[in-house]
Amino acid sequence: MTLSLLLLALGSQAQTARKFTLNLTDDGKAQMVCFLPTTPSGKAIVGVPGGGYSMLSNSHEGYLASDWLNQQGIAYFVVNYRLPDGDRTKPMGDVEQGIRTVRDSAAVWGINPRDVGIMGFSAGGHLASVISTHAEWDVRPDFSILFYPVISMDERVSHKWSCRNFLGEEGQKDPNLVRDFSTDKVVRRHLTPPAVIISASDDRLVPFVTNGLAYYQAMRQAGNECAMYVYPTGDHGFGFGPWFKYHDQLLTDLGNWLKTRQTPKTDAVRVACIGNSITDGHGIDMATAYGYPALLQKRLGDSYWVRNFGVSGRTMLNKGDMPYMKEQAWKDALAFSPDIVVIKLGTNDSKPQNWQYGNEFGQDLEQMILALRPDLAQKSKKSKKAKKPVTDVKPRIILCTPIPAIKSTWDISDAVITNNIIPIQQEIAAKYGLEVVDLHTLFNGGAELMLDDGIHPNGKGAERLAEIIAGNISK
Repeated sequence: MTLSLLLLALGSQAQTARKFTLNLTDDGKAQMVCFLPTTPSGKAIVGVPGGGYSMLSNSHEGYLASDWLNQQGIAYFVVNYRLPDGDRTKPMGDVEQGIRTVRDSAAVWGINPRDVGIMGFSAGGHLASVISTHAEWDVRPDFSILFYPVISMDERVSHKWSCRNFLGEEGQKDPNLVRDFSTDKVVRRHLTPPAVIISASDDRLVPFVTNGLAYYQAMRQAGNECAMYVYPTGDHGFGFGPWFKYHDQLLTDLGNWLKTRQTPKTDAVRVACIGNSITDGHGIDMATAYGYPALLQKRLGDSYWVRNFGVSGRTMLNKGDMPYMKEQAWKDALAFSPDIVVIKLGTNDSKPQNWQYGNEFGQDLEQMILALRPDLAQKSKKSKKAKKPVTDVKPRIILCTPIPAIKSTWDISDAVITNNIIPIQQEIAAKYGLEVVDLHTLFNGGAELMLDDGIHPNGKGAERLAEIIAGNISK
């Protein structure tokens, strides 16, 4: 018996309550080996071994992690995925099915379905990053652990055979395909899950600067949570091997990162913040921590789970230059199944090129409301207004008026906001019995709450927004 298998066997006896294997495909060509801890913490990790998309290195880049993870109370699932063989959807589909299976079985296995991460090594790190950036909400992981990951699909700056095996030789000739699956190019603000990157500075197989570091830079530039641990030596492929010189330090670093991650309670009230750059946190560094939705989370506490679905520059108008309802963030907000929705759109609609379609603002707002609350469809056929706001039907919709535009930067017009957009919002809210938060009035304080552009809140302004909206949610 090899050292790794011996350690696995001994560890499983000590820490693992159950070990079993599930088929992920009907033909059994893709399987998931499951390690459930004796004392579950609720956290789970889906492991994705490396191997250059030509084989699976599922010992030290797979099973060997089970004992340490189970000691932390973390359920662990190693996906032995099918190799691409010219079809990249095979490994992608297998890993997505693994995540789906874990979430579907969460209650039985003692797992919080919104605390399911992914951990990939080398080519498996690439696959983990693909799932993190490309997958739909229901199978997107909540966090990513990327060991010396292949990130770029440009074989000139990456691992050639991982690129060719994943995309195929023909795929390597398609610059759009290369870019789309070079995952540092497709990181999405607020939507790509938090990540930690683990590598060695002397990696000779997968160049760190053009791969792991590139992903870190993309995450950081997007304002997403990302950490990076780069050890002086270790080359490539050390995984969880005890022979790695910095093995103990690695476990300490990774363990601390996992412990400090905020995890929503399974019964937390879900709050979706929908909006434009003001919700997104334009101009606020690390908006994931300091934008108004993040500050709203701090004010509401851990009985709530606040998610930022803001996208800069977007309009309520479907004929606007950048309609919100055509964004991935809108799809994610719906899939989030929120209990409370805070809608803050309208500022960009006031621009002349957008407000030329202003007569459709009301119907587009109604479209969003009915997508969130199909039960309100009958009201759209009636002219009577609701007697009072409805707060006990999910999701509870809170409609916010735009904050004042104290400058006409980017041709944003406060006159259009005041005289046209807000009256339409109030009329639609009254029709459907929705709450209205008049931020245009309540968000007072003038320039001291704004960035120099006169449109976006600064840090103090974000605090003020969070204060107002938290007060409305809690009332």
